Amino acid sequence: MDLDEIKRRMKNGGLYFSDNEELVKEQLKCLELLYDFNQTRPLEIEKRQKLLKNMFAEIGENCYIEPPLRANWGGKNVHFGNNVYVNFNLTLVDDTDIFVGDDVMIAPNVILAGGTHPISPEIRKKKGQYNLPVKIGKNVWIGAGCIVLPGVSIGDNSVIGAGSVVTKDIPKNVVAVGNPCRVLREINENDMKYYNNGIKIDV
Repeated sequence: MDLDEIKRRMKNGGLYFSDNEELVKEQLKCLELLYDFNQTRPLEIEKRQKLLKNMFAEIGENCYIEPPLRANWGGKNVHFGNNVYVNFNLTLVDDTDIFVGDDVMIAPNVILAGGTHPISPEIRKKKGQYNLPVKIGKNVWIGAGCIVLPGVSIGDNSVIGAGSVVTKDIPKNVVAVGNPCRVLREINENDMKYYNNGIKIDV
């Protein structure tokens, strides 16, 4: 399988082998930029922004990512909207596209996984892999320690509770929690008036 066919399969859910020598060389170049990003000092904000623009497929205005960041392809297949905030230890399995909308907040130790492997032991032994894109809508909050699996979409404004494993699509405007993650309730009028167990919003 040549490199062009591998890249086509990486984007369309096809099965491919990830140990192709040319593919690995290309991936390592991306990881060099990721390494540089993770070595930046806290005051080197401009340097971080410049690196992110070179690393990511797309990154909007006013995005902040707290190192360390982990990414299979250094962000090459990651698309961020505007005003995305990422706390430390985000892992992006970005062997295919990962889309994150405007105003998304991502807590520490979150995994967004676009790549996976078949169950077949024989295919896995040969480094077989396939990928399914992850899509996070606008104004989503993903709690600490969440795992979002390949092919999952999360709708606008939804909140994913800490520690959740998101195995299926989550609609917009809901609170969803658990392993596997399930919708707990819709976001409602009380959420616009109160926070933290009935305390009034006063700002």
